[in-house]
Amino acid sequence: MPDPLVTDPVHPGGPAARTVPVTFQSAGTTLLGVLHLPPGPGPHPVVVLLHGFPGHERNFDLAQAARRAGYAALVFHYRGSWGMGGSWSWAHVLEDAAHVVARLREPGTAGVHALDPDRLAVVGHSLGGFAALMTAASDPGVAAVGSVAGFDLGTAAAACRTDPAARAAYLEDWAGELLPLHGTGARALVAEMEAAGDSWSLARLAPRLATRPVLLIGTGRDPVTPADTHHRPLVEAYRAHPVPGLEHHVLDTDHALSDHRVALARRVIDFLDRHLKGAPR
Repeated sequence: MPDPLVTDPVHPGGPAARTVPVTFQSAGTTLLGVLHLPPGPGPHPVVVLLHGFPGHERNFDLAQAARRAGYAALVFHYRGSWGMGGSWSWAHVLEDAAHVVARLREPGTAGVHALDPDRLAVVGHSLGGFAALMTAASDPGVAAVGSVAGFDLGTAAAACRTDPAARAAYLEDWAGELLPLHGTGARALVAEMEAAGDSWSLARLAPRLATRPVLLIGTGRDPVTPADTHHRPLVEAYRAHPVPGLEHHVLDTDHALSDHRVALARRVIDFLDRHLKGAPR
């Protein structure tokens, strides 16, 4: 098979690869996305890529690599971000992710775009990693899930409860990230996270993920989601339950995986190939 990182595949019987703007409704708000469709008649396995907070790194390179590897790859914006209507909140991110994933599996959407609703994975970066794991835990129809430099809001909430300095650091950091977002503020975000508390702990999802493949990628030079805080404790929790389909790696890179984008694509595609590339059901 050609290397999907260097070769654009062509399906001799058509149709050709396409890049399609798509919209979704979530709580009365229209969300805009881009669906990267591979060549061929399908039905195609699907990967939904969830970006983080506020979404500077949107993983379009990963979407293109996944498309070249034979996957339909969706990237979209949450409510209240990057020009979308509505207001931004952590809860709205979770609601939007759930609505989009469910919509992709509906017969109308899947049929129009030649998608296989039984072979759908969710992969997210940072806050998107948190949302990917939460979405899969709540939706048994998600076949596989991956988190890259995932931000564990439950862990951060616990730190805020016990360490005023940690709470002050989140307030300061998040206040500087609000330009692409609408309808929120740093204090509102910290308060929402603290109110959710342990209910947003990713470790507590282990029982609901135990039957699915789970990929966790940590980042070794990352002050945003340091591996010792957000990655390794989660790996240990999923091992202890256990989650038999767990795969985990730590890459020596920063939060955006700036110098490991090829390595990231290879890890994610290898994971998807092993768990989604079977014959359509």
